[in-house]
Amino acid sequence: MNASTLLWGMLFGSIGLGYFIYGKKQQAMVPLLSGVALMVFPYFVSGTAWLVIIGIALMAVPYFVKV
Repeated sequence: MNASTLLWGMLFGSIGLGYFIYGKKQQAMVPLLSGVALMVFPYFVSGTAWLVIIGIALMAVPYFVKV
């Protein structure tokens, strides 16, 4: 683990916390689950490139999926 992986993980985790709080207040399942995924996935991804790609994809999910 290097510094860039740590910083990207912290950035996506904080964005995930925002999605989680928003989803909980609005009772919207998609942002809530996306927020949980954004907070958890950096523990399982080791490469910086994959971390950024997956993080951006998870951030875009609430925009494209409307339930």
